[in-house]
Amino acid sequence: MKYTYPKHEKLKSKKIIDLLFSEGQSVSKYPLRLVYVPITEENYTFLKNQNPDLGPLQMGVSVSKKYFKKAVDRNYFKRVLRECYRLNKTLLLEKLDQPYAFMFFYQTKERLSYQEIEEKTIQLFEKFQTKNK
Repeated sequence: MKYTYPKHEKLKSKKIIDLLFSEGQSVSKYPLRLVYVPITEENYTFLKNQNPDLGPLQMGVSVSKKYFKKAVDRNYFKRVLRECYRLNKTLLLEKLDQPYAFMFFYQTKERLSYQEIEEKTIQLFEKFQTKNK
């Protein structure tokens, strides 16, 4: 398994992002939150037409401007979230039976270390797996 975060795994479709916020379910492990929605056959074909090498996972990250006013700080935590996802996505891929779209949120003012965020990410992914059995 390659530990990469290729372009086809990045969540960019406005249609899917809107679907995440309107119909998505969530799992939380403070201070992280994972909002997810299974991608239906109709949406999957729509995405497949836009991006032919589409995989079973679409992931986006977000850090609130409310908590981190400076873009430098927001970008740092987005990089950390993407890195944690990249290294631990095998936990998600092992158990997925259908394509999913995910949005990964960092929701606190606290400046946690990389190790703490990675530990919470692993716990969050495991919680997602148990919820969706």
